[in-house]
Amino acid sequence: MIVALGSQPAEAARANEDFAAAGLGAAVLLDGAGVAGAETGCVHGIAWFSSTLGGLLLSSIAAVPARPLADCLADSIRTVRSLHEDTCDLTYRASPTSTVVAVRAHAGVLDYLVLGDSTLLLAGTDESATAITDQRLDEVGKRLRGPVDTLPTGSSEHSAALAEYRDALTGLRNRPGGFWIAGPTPEAADHALAGTVSLDSLASVTLLSDGATRLVDSFELADWKETLALLNSSGPDELIRRVREAEAGDPDGRRWPRGKTHDDATVLHWSLM
Repeated sequence: MIVALGSQPAEAARANEDFAAAGLGAAVLLDGAGVAGAETGCVHGIAWFSSTLGGLLLSSIAAVPARPLADCLADSIRTVRSLHEDTCDLTYRASPTSTVVAVRAHAGVLDYLVLGDSTLLLAGTDESATAITDQRLDEVGKRLRGPVDTLPTGSSEHSAALAEYRDALTGLRNRPGGFWIAGPTPEAADHALAGTVSLDSLASVTLLSDGATRLVDSFELADWKETLALLNSSGPDELIRRVREAEAGDPDGRRWPRGKTHDDATVLHWSLM
């Protein structure tokens, strides 16, 4: 099992709210989320939530290879909830949540689970590249963004519009017709995208937070095959460096409208060949 991992916070002075880890035959990546600049209602914070949930999930999926990944995630969410429901307000609008990507190799197949807008990138031995992303958050977001994308990123007007957008988005979290994400509700795991792929058909498996996929899905400066070639030749750190380079060239979000100039960016690249 050869794994390369790169991660960088959005800002050097702030905690990285992404979490990624790998064990024998298994890997997870989580992108913690809240409301920027708002109280979370949690004394622990978003980074604690994503890392605690990620560690529990990795342990669970590795311990019982035949158990469905969704069941492992649901139990991990329950455990994290029990760790802080007596000290934290889990009904608060900015209570920590997280995307989840999880993979596990066993009995000749790769099981996968994707919840939220992080991405699983599967490279085939036939040189194909298949990106699996839960699009429901993006689809809901497009209906709600309104003036956000017309305002300079970081401006007071943009911040106000973004706060309104996020309030509206929170009202559709973990609800039918909205989107699903790991938070205090174990049932969200039942709504994850899940599947199985033959290991013999795969050359590599890559888990990416949405801060790392910007080069492809937001900036359109590369496609998934080019991203795989870059990862194979230069590794995750170079992919993140190119994302940061593009962001620095458009700090106000005029060319590429986005909620924040930089985002936590994490890549876990698992080579199978």
